[in-house]
Amino acid sequence: MKKLLVLAWAGAALLSGGMLRAENILLSTRNSSLLLTAEKGKTPLFQYFGARVASPDDILASGAAFGDAAYPQFGAQCYREVAIQATHGDGSMSLELAVESVSRDRRDGSETTAIDMKDKHYPFFVTLFYKTYDDCEVIETWTEISHTEKKPVTLYRFASAYMPVRRGDTWLTHFHGTWGAECYLHEEPLTDGMKVLKNKDGVRNTQRDNPSLMISLDGRPRELTGRVIGGTLAWAGNYRIALDNDNTHTTHLFAGINEEQSQYTLQPREVFTTPVFAFTFSDEGKSGVSRNIHRWARLHRLNHGTELRDVLLNSWEGVYFKVNQEGMDRMMADLADLGGELFVMDDGWFGDKYPRNNGETSLGDWTVCREKLPQGIEGLTESARKHGVKFGIWIEPEMTNTRSELYEKHPDWVMKVPGQDFITARGGTQAVLDLTNPQVRDFIFYTVDTLLARYPEIEYIKWDANMPVLNHGSVHLDKDEQSHLSILYHQGFEDVCRRIRRKYPDVTIQACASGGGRVNYGYLPYFDEFWTSDNTDALQRVYIQWGTSYFFPAIAMGSHISAAPNHQTHRSLPLKYRIDVAMSGRLGMEIQPRNMTDEEKNLCREAIAAYKEIRPVVQFGELYRLMSPYDGQGVASLLYASEDKSK
Repeated sequence: MKKLLVLAWAGAALLSGGMLRAENILLSTRNSSLLLTAEKGKTPLFQYFGARVASPDDILASGAAFGDAAYPQFGAQCYREVAIQATHGDGSMSLELAVESVSRDRRDGSETTAIDMKDKHYPFFVTLFYKTYDDCEVIETWTEISHTEKKPVTLYRFASAYMPVRRGDTWLTHFHGTWGAECYLHEEPLTDGMKVLKNKDGVRNTQRDNPSLMISLDGRPRELTGRVIGGTLAWAGNYRIALDNDNTHTTHLFAGINEEQSQYTLQPREVFTTPVFAFTFSDEGKSGVSRNIHRWARLHRLNHGTELRDVLLNSWEGVYFKVNQEGMDRMMADLADLGGELFVMDDGWFGDKYPRNNGETSLGDWTVCREKLPQGIEGLTESARKHGVKFGIWIEPEMTNTRSELYEKHPDWVMKVPGQDFITARGGTQAVLDLTNPQVRDFIFYTVDTLLARYPEIEYIKWDANMPVLNHGSVHLDKDEQSHLSILYHQGFEDVCRRIRRKYPDVTIQACASGGGRVNYGYLPYFDEFWTSDNTDALQRVYIQWGTSYFFPAIAMGSHISAAPNHQTHRSLPLKYRIDVAMSGRLGMEIQPRNMTDEEKNLCREAIAAYKEIRPVVQFGELYRLMSPYDGQGVASLLYASEDKSK
C-alpha cells in the first residue's frame, strides 16, 4: 500500500482538537508535495505543488516558492483574476481574508486539512479544504463560504480551486467535441492571454468539453516521460476552468462552477460548498497522471469501482423503439449462447395513453406498454431467469414530453420562465423537469423506487438525459433565486441520487446523456459507468476512447461491438477490429446475434470468453498509452498491466 505523509511545520505543534499551530503546511503523497503557508492574521499563500520534497525549506530557501494568495479575493486584489468575489449587504465589494486557524481531521485512510479564514472587516468566512489519501496520489480541494452579516451577501465568484503554475515551455492538454465525437484530444502551448474551458448546457456537461486538463511542464506533452500536473472538476453542472497566463511567466488556474448567470445570494448562516477539484502530479508523463487519477477513481470516486463489470447486450441498435416481448426474449437467448451476462432493454418499452413509438411522447409515463409487452416486465425477468442472464432497463427520469400524461397533470413541473411560453427539444415536445422542486425530486425517486421494488430482478439501469436546459427559469423558485437555478438543479439531482443509492446500493447504473454527456466525477459517485458516445463506429471510438482514457478508467467506459455498416457513420469495418476496440473498455454489444453468421457468432463467443479472462487486468489495471492515433501514423496502441506487473 502506498503511504501518505502529512507534515505541518514551524514547530509542527499540535493543539487540542486537531488544531495546528503552523505557518508552513506540507502535504505529501509518495511522489508529490503541496506546500502552503498559513500564518494567523494573514492571507494564506500557495507556495508549491510538484515532485515530493522533504522539507518546506527545500522550496522556500530555493526561491522556487510562488507566494501567491491561496484563494485570491476581489478587493484585496482588483487588478487580476480572483477565486472569490462578493457584494456585502451594505454594498461594499471588498474582501480581505485572513487565517483564523488550521486543523486536520484523519479518518478512514484519509486526512483533511482545513484553513479557516475570516474577513478583516466583516463576519464573512471561507474555509479551504485539502484532502489526501493513504492509497493514491490525488489531492482533493474545495471551499466552504458562509457569513453572519445582517443582510444577504451576493457571491459572483466562488471557485473550488486556485493553483499557480510556473510557465516556460508549458503545454495544455484538454478535451473537446460534440455529439458522436466526444472527448477528442487537443494539445497546445500555453501562451499569453487566457484560455477558458466551460460548459453552460445545464444538464449534460461533457458532450462538448470535459472539465479535465493536464499541464505539461517540459515542453510538448509526452505519454511516458515528463513532469505533468493533471486536474478534474467533480461537478455535474455548468463549470468554468480558466487559465490566466500573465507576464510574470505564471499560469493562474481557476476551477469551479460556472458563475455566469449564476450569482448566488447567500443568506446569513447558510453554508455554500463548492465541488471538489481533484489534482495530481506525475513525472511519468500523461499516462502517469492517468494512472493516478484512475486509481483514485476506482478506490474513492466511482460507484462499485473495485467490482468487475458484466458483458452486456443492449437492444437499442437492434430494434430502436420497436420493443416487443418475443424480440427481447430472443436477444436474451442469443446473448446467453454467446456467453454474455446482462441484457439491457433500451427505450420504447413504456407509455399507456401515449405508447412510446418515437422520441416525441411518453417521457414521465413510466408504465409498461402492454401492446408491446403483454406479459409486462415480469415476462422479461422470467425470460432472463430462463436464459441465465441478468436484466436491465432504460429510463430518462429527468425529462418529460408535452405529449404525456405527466405533463397533462403537472405542466408546472417543467423548467420554464414564469408567465412565458417555453422552448422544447427532440421532436418538438421534450422538456426538462424542474429538479429544484421537491415534488419533482420525489416523483423521480418514486419512478426508480417503484421499478426496483416491484421488479427486484432489475440489476442494471441505463439512465439517460437527452436535452440541455433551454429555458432558464423556474415556477418553483422565488424571483431572488432564479440565478440559483443551474446550481440548485444539480443539488436536487444529487439529492435524488443519494436517496436511490441509500435504498438500492447494489444496482448498477449507467450515466448516459445523448451519449457521452455525463463523463464526469460529479456523477460517478452514484453511477457505475458511463455511455462513452452514441457513435459506436470502432474507428472513431479509437479517438473518443483514447481521449476519455486520460481521466476515466476502462471499467467505467461503456464500449460496444456494433453492426456493419455502422448505424452512425455507415462505415463497414472488420468484426475483429470492432471487437478489439470494444474490449479496451467495458465490453458490450449493440450488434444483434440474429443478424450474424455462424462464423461471426463464433468469433464473438471466443472474444467474450477471452475478455472474461483479461477483464481483471483491463478493468483494474494500470494504463500505458504507447502510440497515439492523434500522431497521424495510422496506429493506436495501449497496454494494461496489473498493478504488480504480473499480468
